[in-house]
Amino acid sequence: MRKSPTREYFYLGLTALIAFLWALPMLWVMLLSLKSNETLRQSSSNLFVPYPLTLENYQTLFQVSETSRWLLNSFIVSASMTILTLVSSSLAGYALARINFFGKKSFFLLFLSGMMIPEQAILLPLHSIFSEWDLHNTYTALIFPHLAVPFGVLLMTQFFQAIPRELEEAAELDHASRFKIFFTIILPLSQPALTTLGIFTFLYAWNDFLWPLVSATESRMYTVTVGLSSLQ
Repeated sequence: MRKSPTREYFYLGLTALIAFLWALPMLWVMLLSLKSNETLRQSSSNLFVPYPLTLENYQTLFQVSETSRWLLNSFIVSASMTILTLVSSSLAGYALARINFFGKKSFFLLFLSGMMIPEQAILLPLHSIFSEWDLHNTYTALIFPHLAVPFGVLLMTQFFQAIPRELEEAAELDHASRFKIFFTIILPLSQPALTTLGIFTFLYAWNDFLWPLVSATESRMYTVTVGLSSLQ
């Protein structure tokens, strides 16, 4: 039964309203950033477009700090972590979903148990390891500790299990190797899961504050979250 156009427009309008309310705090902050300090001292609760417009706050930010370098660091760390996480999670998920090997269930439970361990619990061991290897203040230290993503492995495993095995069996009849099946059949069908995992990973890496705060002690290696915090 086809939905009426009125109902579709209603749902579309409701979705747009919810999206606007979700974006309202960000819009508020952007408008406040365009106000002069004198105007902000008077009031910071006005949502109207500030007048006159000023870019003085942004000019000062880039003049007194290494913000450009911090943004570059955040992009490098987030993009690298996203790519490497997609590769490792998809390979591990495919192995757990399709390949039978000794200790498979125990291995999967071990992955899941990683979701119960908070990041703060392994902060000291991570710091000691990377300090021993003299890797602090490097991209390696900022990227590699978060490549083991139990959520990513779980997501890809569940998605791969939902793909019909008949597709792989047909490819095996044509003498396709395991890697060829994975790269030419499984991965193209996994774009929704890969996109979801990529978005979550990039946002997590971009917003991460605790580990970069511990690992990056030199301002040139700050990510944007740590860098902006240091300006306070």
